[in-house]
Amino acid sequence: MSEYKPIPIGIEDFKEIIDKDYYFVDKSLMIKEILDSGAKITLFTRPRRFGKTLNMSMLRRYFEKTEEDNLYLFDGLKISETGEKYRQYMGQYPVISISLKSMKQSNYQEAFSEFKNMISKEVWRHKELLVSDKLMPLSRKKLEMICDDTADNAVYNTALKLLSDCLYEVYGKKVIVLIDEYDVPLENAYFNGFYDEMINLIRSVFESVLKTNDSLEFGILTGCLRISKESIFTGLNNLNVYSVTDNAFSKYFGFTEQEVKQITDYYNLSDCFDTIKNWYDGYMFGETEIYNPWSVLKYVQFSLFNNSRLPDAYWVNTSSNSIIRELVIKSDRKIREDIEKLIKGDSIEKPLYQDITYVNMNVKSDYIWSFLLHTGYLKPADIYQKGIQTYFSAVIPNLEIVTIYENTFRQWFDESIRVADKSKLLGAVLDGDVETFELEVNRWLLKSISYHDGYENFYHGFLVGLLEYSDEYLVESNRESGTGRNDIVIKNVLTREIAVILEIKSVNKGETLDSMCDIALKQIDEKQYEVNLGYEGYKKIIKYGIAFEGKRCMIKKA
Repeated sequence: MSEYKPIPIGIEDFKEIIDKDYYFVDKSLMIKEILDSGAKITLFTRPRRFGKTLNMSMLRRYFEKTEEDNLYLFDGLKISETGEKYRQYMGQYPVISISLKSMKQSNYQEAFSEFKNMISKEVWRHKELLVSDKLMPLSRKKLEMICDDTADNAVYNTALKLLSDCLYEVYGKKVIVLIDEYDVPLENAYFNGFYDEMINLIRSVFESVLKTNDSLEFGILTGCLRISKESIFTGLNNLNVYSVTDNAFSKYFGFTEQEVKQITDYYNLSDCFDTIKNWYDGYMFGETEIYNPWSVLKYVQFSLFNNSRLPDAYWVNTSSNSIIRELVIKSDRKIREDIEKLIKGDSIEKPLYQDITYVNMNVKSDYIWSFLLHTGYLKPADIYQKGIQTYFSAVIPNLEIVTIYENTFRQWFDESIRVADKSKLLGAVLDGDVETFELEVNRWLLKSISYHDGYENFYHGFLVGLLEYSDEYLVESNRESGTGRNDIVIKNVLTREIAVILEIKSVNKGETLDSMCDIALKQIDEKQYEVNLGYEGYKKIIKYGIAFEGKRCMIKKA
């Protein structure tokens, strides 16, 4: 490891990465494009952990005028090669930089307290204002009250506007405002039940500092979603938004394929490139192919210490998957069919919405699919118009995201089976009531999703979960008996009165449910699965042949 630069996992301070010589993927030409755009307010929406915070840190270090010279940080980077036209902006502006990503408290009071603390820290970062003779006494007093937490709550609605005015007053230069992860408190508030209060706070803050602020040079925001103008950006006609569907700035968040190849070459992991591509590639930002940067770096880091180099879903541990779980829990049959198609690798056609609010993001509405697109759980295979409505062909980007869908559904389904009343099902099995047994299994099949062809193992686990009901009955699977291994056996371990043998078959092309049930029953007899049960003293043995085809099941009793 010593011959390689360290990998900056979780390090989002641009200065620290450069000073400590971490491996850095140069995104500095983003600065040139921001200046060329001339936009007053810019919003970049990208999924979590795609480099938004690091880029905001880079912007702050480039533009901010401080006593410490930070210009050396950009030596050798691409922006340093663009000439005096862009170099003249280096270190010339007061900068306000805050991140809302820590506002994840369970109630509004605690979240607002965190917001106040955040504002106080940013004011204190500019503590030279408090001793400047250029600042009006009333302004100084307001800043001091924010720092010592004696200001009225209403003051914080306009605190960033106040700070920008004070910086402009002292330095004579308009202010750059950077607000990172602006929508985190909105998502958190939505899931914790105080969305209206939080939307009012964020709207007030943005209107004051971004809408009519003569002290503002320009502002940049990042988040996962563009919350609709009616909710947040009321009156911000000067807002430029660049989402995952736009070409502009598309290569500055996440890694391009060329950048990933440079990483694997540098760390001598070129043989891992195909694995990385299958698991962490697949995103399309505009027309640019993008890899998940967090997962790529985690996989590279892991591979340097472990020769097995098995991929994992690293992103699942960093990003809130609440919406996927809610989608699964509240899904109806149509949604489950859509999820099943996606996991199989098929596409689904959905309307594309750029403006989203959490209020209209009901999992059973079409907005949910656009939400999943903007947050990294889907990608557009194609975008097209039908009349006045824009649509996209939604697909899952890569294997990492497939595992998130699969595991979330499996966990929910297993939990649903565990807590369900299965007495009717088990009673039918023990009574030899084939009609009720078959009806109950088919009812649960409709709730499940299937995403593999010839997935007999899925059906096996599915049935085991349904049949595990009480301590009185032992459910065994794949145990040696007679001259083979039976699929599932149920035993009454208390009385040894009854045992049940179930043999499972999956229907392939050219086969029928009826014929496969017969084959299953024949196998039970030919393999003599009941022999061991007789030795164990079971007096009554029921045999079932069970055949599955997609979401259909047929059961026959010997």
